[in-house]
Amino acid sequence: MPIHHGRNVKRFREMLGLKQEGLAYELGEEWTQKRVSLLEQKEVIEQELLEQIAQVLKVPAEAIKNFDEQAVINMIADTINNSDQSGSIFYNPTFNPIDKVLELVEENKKLYERLLESEKEKVALLKEVLYQTK
Repeated sequence: MPIHHGRNVKRFREMLGLKQEGLAYELGEEWTQKRVSLLEQKEVIEQELLEQIAQVLKVPAEAIKNFDEQAVINMIADTINNSDQSGSIFYNPTFNPIDKVLELVEENKKLYERLLESEKEKVALLKEVLYQTK
């Protein structure tokens, strides 16, 4: 079964706690939540767009292109089944995972702050236009 690029974009976006609106905002003015939704339904995404999305999500484009959930599940199952049968998996990261999570939270906060600022600017602009037409 071929790897579904759109589904992988959705998985990475959700892992980062980013809504479709947030991804649309980061991708630029011509993007909307609806367009991101349609993108996530595409089986194949052209390379240039894939690289742009990967840059926003801060993951390699190849990760989106090649991520196969079933292969990961099989690999984890094999690791558990081939271990000493104690069911233990030893994970020794070379970084502090909590630091990485906190970095993502901070990036998310900044993204939402920019999104909120953008919305405030839109409201101010709409008020200005409304008052000019009276």
